[in-house]
Amino acid sequence: MDKIDYKKEYKDLYLPKTTPMIINVPPINFIMVDGKGNPNREDGEYSRAVGMLYALSFTIKMSKMGANKPDGYFEYVVPPLEGQWWMAYGREGVDYLKKDKFCWISMIRQPEFVTDEVFKRACEEVEKKKHIDTSKARLEVFREGLCVQCMHMGPFDDEPKTLAKIEQFISENKLINDIDNLRRHHEIYLSDPRKGDIKKMKTVIRVPVK
Repeated sequence: MDKIDYKKEYKDLYLPKTTPMIINVPPINFIMVDGKGNPNREDGEYSRAVGMLYALSFTIKMSKMGANKPDGYFEYVVPPLEGQWWMAYGREGVDYLKKDKFCWISMIRQPEFVTDEVFKRACEEVEKKKHIDTSKARLEVFREGLCVQCMHMGPFDDEPKTLAKIEQFISENKLINDIDNLRRHHEIYLSDPRKGDIKKMKTVIRVPVK
């Protein structure tokens, strides 16, 4: 059986064009970790959260090998890292010059067979074998709903240019930016900034609207 690659299976969610588009995002299962601070800080809170997310995600992926193979398990590619971002002082959007003020939810999509029990077993295994505290991780269905999204090409600090295109599209289509305490600025990371040409990095930027 071929592996399910969510990026290819749901191209509308993961591979938009560099021009803004409207999308209605369905409810999706995620492992999430909340945190604050500069994501670029070496061995900072964000780095630890991302390490925990990947440890849990790959533990679940390899659960097929153990005695507790999840019901309904299927082969898949671990989906990309995602993040929701806002500022600690409550300002809408993000200020890329004040990264220490970032608040974030780092997250990785999980296959449909991942239940609370599957997640609990993964946490126990990661804590036992990798000695990683998973107490901040949670399994949650994210109901994002109506959004405008666009592919951003290049470094993260250039995102304001893409966000300006999104805001113009929102205005032209008589929509309203609906960022609030539940719906945030959302990014999906299709490139690793540590590898390759930073000018060719691909990041999906998504803004909730109504």
